[in-house]
Amino acid sequence: MAKRKRYTQEFKQEAVRLARSSSDSVSKIARDLGLNPNMLSRWCRELEADGAKAFRGQGNARDEEVARLRRELAQVKQERDFLKDAAAYFAKESK
Repeated sequence: MAKRKRYTQEFKQEAVRLARSSSDSVSKIARDLGLNPNMLSRWCRELEADGAKAFRGQGNARDEEVARLRRELAQVKQERDFLKDAAAYFAKESK
């Protein structure tokens, strides 16, 4: 049987922040972070209901580094997509 993944409080809070601040769907954000969309939705509800008391469980220290890298990757993907759209727009305008 597979071992259940554990996520730090910081990772969960950052994932929820990203889901709330992004124009992308929760499902897309979850996939980008390697999560099940239902899990991210549940974290959003938990943080909304419990505030600072949410996510008091145990997480692994190395998860923090993974969380940071995943956040950075998600941000870079958003920037890339924006630049791709902007380049296509300006290429169309210059014709």
